[in-house]
Amino acid sequence: MDLAMPSLPQRIQRLNDLAHNLWWSWHPEAEALFGAIDRTLWAITQHNPVKLLCEVKPEQLAALAHDPTFLRRYDAVMMTFDAELSTRDTWLSQSVPSLVNVPVAYFSAEFGIHNSLPIYGGGLGILAGDHCKEASDLGLSLVGVGFMYPQGYFHQRLSADGRQEAVYEYLARAEAPLFPALTPAGQRSLVAVPVGDRQIYVTVWHVRVGRASLYLMDTDVEENAPWDRELSARLYGGDQEARILQEIVLGIGGVRVLRALGITPKVWHLNEGHAAFVTIERLCEFVAAGMPLADAITEVRRTTVFTTHTPVPAGHDAFPFHLVEKYLHPYWHQLGIDRERFLAFGAHRESWGEVFHMTVLALQLTGHCNGVSKIHGEVSRRMWHHLWPERPLDQVPISSITNGVHTPTWLDPDLHRLYDRYLGPDWQKQHDNPAIWLKVHDIPDQELWWARLRLKYQLMHFIRERARRLWRAEHRDPVQVLASGALLDPEALTIGFARRFATYKRATLLLQNLARLQTILQDRWKPVQVVFAGKAHPADEPGKHLIHQVYTLAKEYGLGGQIVFVEDYDIRVAKFLVRGVDVWLNNPIPPLEASGTSGQKAALNGVPNLSISDGWWWEGYNGGNGWTIGPTDPLGEIENRDVHDADLLYSLLETEIVPLFYQRDSDGVPRGWMHVVKSSIASIAPLFSARRMVKEYIERFYVLAADGKNEELRMKN
Repeated sequence: MDLAMPSLPQRIQRLNDLAHNLWWSWHPEAEALFGAIDRTLWAITQHNPVKLLCEVKPEQLAALAHDPTFLRRYDAVMMTFDAELSTRDTWLSQSVPSLVNVPVAYFSAEFGIHNSLPIYGGGLGILAGDHCKEASDLGLSLVGVGFMYPQGYFHQRLSADGRQEAVYEYLARAEAPLFPALTPAGQRSLVAVPVGDRQIYVTVWHVRVGRASLYLMDTDVEENAPWDRELSARLYGGDQEARILQEIVLGIGGVRVLRALGITPKVWHLNEGHAAFVTIERLCEFVAAGMPLADAITEVRRTTVFTTHTPVPAGHDAFPFHLVEKYLHPYWHQLGIDRERFLAFGAHRESWGEVFHMTVLALQLTGHCNGVSKIHGEVSRRMWHHLWPERPLDQVPISSITNGVHTPTWLDPDLHRLYDRYLGPDWQKQHDNPAIWLKVHDIPDQELWWARLRLKYQLMHFIRERARRLWRAEHRDPVQVLASGALLDPEALTIGFARRFATYKRATLLLQNLARLQTILQDRWKPVQVVFAGKAHPADEPGKHLIHQVYTLAKEYGLGGQIVFVEDYDIRVAKFLVRGVDVWLNNPIPPLEASGTSGQKAALNGVPNLSISDGWWWEGYNGGNGWTIGPTDPLGEIENRDVHDADLLYSLLETEIVPLFYQRDSDGVPRGWMHVVKSSIASIAPLFSARRMVKEYIERFYVLAADGKNEELRMKN
C-alpha cells in the first residue's frame, strides 16, 4: 500500500527534505536523528526514513517539535546538511575547476546506496553507490542513470535442508526516497525508446544522493504492453530477450531521458557493459546532426569512459544476432550502415558461434577503458588482446583504476569518533592521505582492542536477534536457529566470509578437510568460529549448492554453532560483518577476482585480511597488514589448486593467526595482533578509499573526456 507523506509541524518540516536525500545514509548523526523519532518504528521500517515519517503518529511529531533536546539535534543536522550541499569550496573547485558544474553521466544496471532503496544485487551496485556518494563529497556533478526496480533483487530464505529460496517484495514508490523527474517545462517525463517495430515507454524517478542525482527509469506505465511493464520489475530477471530489452532501455533510453530532462553531459561513464548501447544512441545523434559516421565514432570514443568489472566470461552479456536484428535494426538504418557493419561493433566468437558481445561493443566505442585493479587491468589486456592484434600486449588500451570504498559509509561511528581523537580534526577531509593514517599507531592498543570487542559484541547480538526473529516468525526448527548463529561466542576468534556465492569465489575451500578444520575450530583454549553470508544468483545452481553445503555443516552436531550462515546478505548485514569479525577471508580462484571491496571495508574497521593474492589484495598486502594464502603471483598455474590452497589456509590458521590472536599480555590485550590491526588500517584505508578512486577517474579520464581527448592521446603526450 502506498502511504501519503504526512504534513509535518512547521518547526521540523525539513525532516522531509532530509528523508528524501540519501545524504543522511552516510552521516551517522542524521541517521540517529530519525532513530530518535521512534526507535521501535525505525527498526520496523528497516531504517527507511520516508516510511518512518509516513507511519509515525502525528502527536509524536507534534511533541518532538517542542522537545528541546530533539530540536538541538535537528538544528545541528540541518545546519551540516545545508552547509555541505551549498558550499562551493570543494576539492573539485580547488583542484579541477574546469569540471565544476559539468554533468558527468554515470550509467549502471544497479546502485547500492542504502537498504531503503533496494535496487542493487552485489558488488557492482555497491561500487556504483560509493562512486555516487564520493562524487557528491568531492563536488562533482554526477548524474547516475539506472532502473527503479519495484521488486529489486530477491530476499534470501533458506529451507530446512539449506536450499536457497528467492522471495521478492514490492517497494511502494511512495515509501522510497523518490521524486517524479520533471522536464525543464515542469512536466512529468515520459520517454519513448524504439525497440524493433514498437516503442517502450519509460517514466523517470529522481533520487538525491547528496549533491549527486540518480535518474531511475520505470517501464511500469499505462502506455506499455503488460510484458513491457514488467521489464524493470526486477534486477537481473528474465531470459535473454528480456535482458537485451532491459539493456536497450538502459543505454538508449538513458540517453533520451537525459535529453528530455535538459541534462547535457560532457562525460559519459559506463559502469560495466550493460549500458553499452549508450554509444549507439549517441552515434545516431551525431549522424542525425549531419556528422559523418567515422567522425561520430571518434567523438563518442573521446567522451566516453568504460569500466569492465569481471574476467569471468559468464559475467559478460552477449546476445544472439537474431535478437540484435529483431530489436536494433532501426538503428543501423539511422546510422546509414548495413547489418554486417552494425553487428561488427559487438561481434565476438564463442565456442558455439558468433554473438553480439556488450563488452566488445563498449571496448570498441569508448576511448577511456579500465579494469578495477592493477592485476585485473593486466588480465583484461590479455583477455581482449585479439581486438587489437597489431599491438603489443602492454599497448592494449585498457588501463586500471583500483576500486575503493566510501569511508563515511563503511566506517563504524564509534571508530569514527576514536579516529577523530587521534588522527586530527581534518582527517575526514583528507582521508586518502597516507600520512594521516600513520597516526593510527598512536592509538593505545588497549583502547583500540576494546573498541574492536564492542563491535564484535554488536555483531553477535545482531546475528542472535535475527536468528530469534526467524524462529518466532517462521517457527523454525532449533537446529536451523543453531545454524543461524544463535550460539556464537563473542570471545572466540571469528572469521568472516561474506560475498556472492559464485563458484570461482570458492566459499567451501575452508571445508576441504573437515577433520583438520574441526581440530582448529574446537581447540578448547583457542576456539575459532566462521560466519558465512551471501546469495547465489537465482539461476546459479552450482552457487546455490555451495550454500546448501555450508548450511548442512552449520546444522551438524560436530560443527554446528561454530559454522553459521547469516541469511539475506545486504548492506546492513555487510556493515555488521565487516566491522565485527576478527579476520576477513577471501579465497577466489586467481586471477578471477577483478577487485573485491569487502576486505577494504573490513580493514578500514580494523579487521585484517586473510586472502588469496588477487584483485585489490595483490596491491594491498605489504607483508605485515594481514596474511596471503599461497604465492603472490595470481597469474601462475598450480596443480590441484583447491587442495594446495586449503592446506596453506589451514597452516596459516594453525601456526600464525590463531596463536597470535590468543597471545595476550597481563591486561588481556593481544599486542602482536593489534600491530597487524593497526598496520592494516594505516596501509589500506587511504589507498583503497572511494576518494582516491573517484579522484583518479576525474584526473585521468573525466578531464580528458570533457575536453574531447582520449587516454591514448594523453599517454602519447
